[in-house]
Amino acid sequence: MTGTARATFGLIVGNRGFFPDHLAKSGRNDMIAVLESAGIRAITPTPDQTKHGAVETHAEAQLCADLFKANRDAIDGVIVSLPNFGDERAVADTLRLADLHVPVLVQATPDTSGRMTIRDRRDSFCGKMSACNNLSQYRIPYSLTSLHTEAPDSDTFRRDLDWFAGVCRVVRGLRNLRVGAIGARPAAFNTVRYSEKLLEASGISIETVDLSEILGRVERLKDNDSAVTAKLEKMKAYVPVGATPAPALVKQAKLGVVIDGWMEEVQVVVSAVQCWTALETYFGVVPCTLMSMMSNDLMSSACEVDICGTIAMHALRLASNTPSALLDWNNNYGDDPDKAVCFHCSNLPKHFFADVRMDYQEIIAGTVGKANAFGTMVGRVKSGPMTFARFSTDDRAGRIKGYVGEGAFTDDPLETFGGAGVVHIRGLQSLLRFICEYGFEHHVAANLSSVAAVVHEAATKYLGWDMYWHKGA
Repeated sequence: MTGTARATFGLIVGNRGFFPDHLAKSGRNDMIAVLESAGIRAITPTPDQTKHGAVETHAEAQLCADLFKANRDAIDGVIVSLPNFGDERAVADTLRLADLHVPVLVQATPDTSGRMTIRDRRDSFCGKMSACNNLSQYRIPYSLTSLHTEAPDSDTFRRDLDWFAGVCRVVRGLRNLRVGAIGARPAAFNTVRYSEKLLEASGISIETVDLSEILGRVERLKDNDSAVTAKLEKMKAYVPVGATPAPALVKQAKLGVVIDGWMEEVQVVVSAVQCWTALETYFGVVPCTLMSMMSNDLMSSACEVDICGTIAMHALRLASNTPSALLDWNNNYGDDPDKAVCFHCSNLPKHFFADVRMDYQEIIAGTVGKANAFGTMVGRVKSGPMTFARFSTDDRAGRIKGYVGEGAFTDDPLETFGGAGVVHIRGLQSLLRFICEYGFEHHVAANLSSVAAVVHEAATKYLGWDMYWHKGA
């Protein structure tokens, strides 16, 4: 399964004594086998610690909770498995006592027609409702499987497990996230203003650095510094540099060394960079290739100091384990109401391109001159599924809001510069109306995957953000 190889889940196996408890024993074994086959480590009581390794009494709930607390730093999420009706109080008590604040998935195993006697009848169908009722009373958020009952070894549950692992990655990855803001927001981009305090309330911290400090560190580097030479070789291996002048390549390499060093120094994993047009005017290159390389290495980087754009990129990257890009909702595509051109000038990761080369940024070149605008990534976005997402801080309402949905990049003809692709989204006009009605930015994060359900679940249920899921017409 995709993206679950390093996950660790707490496992609560429910049991209720006047139902067949041999089902708890076999159900626990079945669930552990499924998790292990998916590369997931399970933390759960052993049969020596509780009856069949399940949880039924308050004492067993306390023991399981203590086990979870001892492994707090490792546990990404918790699976509640109900092979029979289960004791709803014990399930809820375990989670309350453990106090993990991680995603929870509730699974119930179906009964088998013809095996409904007192020996083999599960009643998990009913028990799941009772368990969820108690979790609601305890104000513990939880997620549900696609079907009300699913066998652990079914393909449906395996898909749900993959989805849930993605939810856990997004929640863990956004809580306690540190974002690097490199430079000030460009004066002309009021649209990317944001609230550090609202982000901090969700556990997301912003580490800032003035662009002058970055350029000062660059100035101290010699052109033949070993780190600069190594960075230059990585750039050339990453993208064809074409006619980019050698001095521009060296400047990019030096800037990349400094940014890499600063990010490691302050322990940030994603970034947003000032570009327009200070770097071009006073340093003589665009940072696009460097940002593209970071995003391609799963260290999302957005331009124009769009912090919320970076966070959306990171959420999609966590959900899919693949690189994300930041794009503009930029142009209509002819008369098709469900198609648009998504564009940036660009710092898209190489992962996005059907073909790509390094060149100069044509828009900025009109202001600062071609010689000062080399370093952008130019090419066509390849066709395939895409998920889009945007987060925004709503200061007046005191909340974080956003939207997410899916579409596809197409092979429709398009002649332009920068990095661009034609996207098809069902009900695009209603999405565009929503963006404008609720004052969202013109930037949108994109990922070549189908993970809208993962991001929506993580953001709404476990981070408490106000999200719209665009599902088309």
